[in-house]
Amino acid sequence: MYISKKAIQIFYADSDMMGVVYHANYLKWFELGRSALIEELGFNYLAMEAEGYFAPVYDAHVTYKKPVRFGENVYVKTWVEESNGIRTVYGYQIVDDTNDVRAEGSTTHVIVRKDNFRPANFKKAFPEWFAKYEEIKKKPAE
Repeated sequence: MYISKKAIQIFYADSDMMGVVYHANYLKWFELGRSALIEELGFNYLAMEAEGYFAPVYDAHVTYKKPVRFGENVYVKTWVEESNGIRTVYGYQIVDDTNDVRAEGSTTHVIVRKDNFRPANFKKAFPEWFAKYEEIKKKPAE
């Protein structure tokens, strides 16, 4: 299994009066991690869009373990949890410098055609990308 790790820059505006990062920011961090993973593998969303497809979020889950505060160093770890040709599930952890998990979650994506927003088969539309996901995704015993 391949895991991407990307540093997160926390801005003062990301936190509330208590200095705790607002909960919706974690979804932005998941996107940051997902984009980093895809780029590290040699692919990108702009190329997908140029081919006439989008990969919208179908489902998102976040479990908050411990608050992240302004001024802390945190990272998003991202991996492919599942990829079956129809949907892709990305797994995430937000961790600090000691690798303590602050939050974890997942997002599920489907490939759709730009012109009609109908689902498309990821395996057929992007065979190399799909093959790479098969190679690096989390195995059942992991």
